[in-house]
Amino acid sequence: MPRIRIAIAGVGNCASSLVQGISYYGAHSQNGHADTAGLLHAEVGGFRVEDIEVVAAFDIDARKVGRPLEEAIFALPNNTKEFHRNVGRSNVIVRMGEILDGVAPHMMNYPLHQRFEPASLPAVDAAKTLRDAGAEVLVSYMPVGSQLATEYYAQACLDSGVSFVNCVPCFVVSDPKWARQFTERGIPCVGDDVKAQVGATITHRTLARLFNERGVRIDCTYQLNTGGNTDFLNMLNRDRLASKKISKTEAVQSQLDVPIDPDHIHIGPSDFVPFQKDNKVCFLRIEGTGFGGVPMNLELRLSVEDSPNSAGVVVDAIRCCKLARDAGLAGPIDSVCAWTMKHPPRQMLDADARNAIEDFISAPGRRAARIPSAV
Repeated sequence: MPRIRIAIAGVGNCASSLVQGISYYGAHSQNGHADTAGLLHAEVGGFRVEDIEVVAAFDIDARKVGRPLEEAIFALPNNTKEFHRNVGRSNVIVRMGEILDGVAPHMMNYPLHQRFEPASLPAVDAAKTLRDAGAEVLVSYMPVGSQLATEYYAQACLDSGVSFVNCVPCFVVSDPKWARQFTERGIPCVGDDVKAQVGATITHRTLARLFNERGVRIDCTYQLNTGGNTDFLNMLNRDRLASKKISKTEAVQSQLDVPIDPDHIHIGPSDFVPFQKDNKVCFLRIEGTGFGGVPMNLELRLSVEDSPNSAGVVVDAIRCCKLARDAGLAGPIDSVCAWTMKHPPRQMLDADARNAIEDFISAPGRRAARIPSAV
């Protein structure tokens, strides 16, 4: 199979897990005996995870810019699990990106090993870098609240003909104005805000739907999350959380026939706990009313390594984006967005989204007829 040539914007924990995972599954596919544990799909249109190749990378941290990608993914402040250290040589040097709104001012008050340290270098031309590298898909891992930085890379994709996979809750693919531009330029895109394989949001969605389908009315619910990576440190600034809360809340509300009163649902990051590093802990509670008006409640504690949990879904989003490009599709790929993202252009029940993405993978050229566009 040919390679899928990708670029990465933001060489943080999520990028580290993605790059490690590409190498990990390649190393575990020797002699025809592939280890597929941890994958939603071993193959997508014939593409395996190890068929993904990083050809360009952007960051703003002085400890990463100018370094080879295989070194930068392990540089501070990254603190995710190192599950496959030997990723090989990539020949990719991390380039300086535009900072814009990518660094929250409050982070400068924290120790250097926990926060970003912006490099004093001019930014490269992202669109030109993408063209020169021959990238087909750009994966955006901008920090939460970095709307301008996210839009900068979206525009670079439009200018270079590269597909956009937006893994963060800065709305581009689900924004009709941006979606229309990708459609008009003939470029497929996937977003916004990646769901983890088994993370807080997908678990909350599943349990909310369970209550709904079993006839139990949800009266109120919360989801509180703590972690110790730069994502949680960044999100201590509540001004950067508007889109994150919308994304996570709508993801759960979309699974219910009757939405919960806004005053009775609270979903969002709770605090930064440095010693947790990339481990995310979710505390979830649902209070409901069952048969005869009798109350019940459910409480759950979920602990996951945050970045590998998301990478397992991103490898599918990348491969589906490649299928869309090869099929000549343009704009948001609704089935892929609904299955892989929290805030897609069109929400679906998870069972319907799974069926839709399986249909897409089996025959991507039929996507337009089967899945009406949300734009």
